[in-house]
Amino acid sequence: MARLYPLAIFLSFLLTISPSLSTNSEGNALHALRSRLSDPTNVLQSWDPTLVNPCTWFHVTCDSSNHVTRLDLGNSNISGTLGPELGELRHLKYLELYRNDIGGKIPKELGNLKNLVSMDMYGNRFEGEIPKSFAKLKSLRFLRLNNNKLSGSIPRELTTLKDLKVFDVSNNDLCGTIPVDGPFTSFPMERYLDPVNTTCLACSFLELLGHGSYFLVIYCISYGQLNI
Repeated sequence: MARLYPLAIFLSFLLTISPSLSTNSEGNALHALRSRLSDPTNVLQSWDPTLVNPCTWFHVTCDSSNHVTRLDLGNSNISGTLGPELGELRHLKYLELYRNDIGGKIPKELGNLKNLVSMDMYGNRFEGEIPKSFAKLKSLRFLRLNNNKLSGSIPRELTTLKDLKVFDVSNNDLCGTIPVDGPFTSFPMERYLDPVNTTCLACSFLELLGHGSYFLVIYCISYGQLNI
């Protein structure tokens, strides 16, 4: 029986430090993000990886359990790319990266952020397709990816996002079939039920908000003609 006491003490120790281990992994993820970014104005100067957790860093918000719930780097004059490590921020609710100069593809690992409520990454240089993994973001209400260089079509998988209220992908290079199911049914899509010509040169999606209702206006430039 006496031999069980050291084991019990060791297990208790692991339970005690497990929150610190978890939050430190979040700190590692954010530090990896910092290594990918150029920060000429030292916005990320307080991001010290030697600290127990990132909750004292500027532009990072944590909950009472020291889990990162918000990342506010909008309009911060940063550039670079995003990496898969952001998918480790499993408690993140708000990802604000708007109006910077971040490029490259959007990591599919962002689909692991199952607590995410808002993703604002407009006004950057993101390219490639919108990840289908975003369909796993069941808590997502606000998705703004406008004013980038995204291509391809809107993933039909996004129709499963029942809580999605704001969706803006205007001023990209999107083409293809327009989803009309799920949250997209609240848009007056009667004029756009036919698939958009997949050979179009540029498509844009503009969202207009009025008195609690969301409206979607879509146009597609194809061979120099405006199709609406």
